[in-house]
Amino acid sequence: MPITADHIRTTVDAYLNARPAEKERLARITTLLDDPAADITSRKEFRGHATAGAVLADPAGRVLHIEHLALRRWLLPGGHLEPGDTTLLAAALRELTEETGIPGSAVVPVGECPVHIDVHPIPANPAKSEPDHRHFDFRFMFRTSADVGDLQTEEVTDAAWRHAGAIEDETLRGRVLLALR
Repeated sequence: MPITADHIRTTVDAYLNARPAEKERLARITTLLDDPAADITSRKEFRGHATAGAVLADPAGRVLHIEHLALRRWLLPGGHLEPGDTTLLAAALRELTEETGIPGSAVVPVGECPVHIDVHPIPANPAKSEPDHRHFDFRFMFRTSADVGDLQTEEVTDAAWRHAGAIEDETLRGRVLLALR
C-alpha cells in the first residue's frame, strides 16, 4: 500500500510530540495535510510535497554524503516518494540503497521517527515543467558498517564519508552529533 496522508500525519505528530517547539515551523505541512484537495505524496503538489532522506553513519561516526549530479552539491542521500513505498522510513532506505549501492540488508535504522523534518524551497525546473515549490524532507538516521557500492550515476557523481560536523543544516548536525555520542 502506498504512503498515505494518514501515515505522514502520524509521522509528523510523533515528531512534534518529541519536538513541540517545531510546530510553527512545520505548519505548512500540517496545513496541507488538513486540505482534502492536497496530496503531499505527489511530486505534482507544488505547494509542497514529501521527500525522504537518509543520514547514514559508519562505526567511526562519519556520515555518508553524495555529490548530486544536477545540483552539483554535496548532500545526504534522498529523494521523491515512489508509488511502491509503504512508509517514509522505507522510502528513505530505498533512496539510500539506490543512490549509494549499499544493500538495505547492511543498514539498520536508528528508530522509527525522523531525526529531522526539513522544509526547503526548490527552484523552478523548466525542463520538467516544475514551478518553484517546497520539499518536506523527512530525514531518517541509519547505521552501517558497509561501504559504498555502485553509485546511481543518473543522479550521483561521487560519495564520501565525512565527519558529522560537515552536515550543513545546523539543527540536523546537532541531532546527528548527539545521536553519535
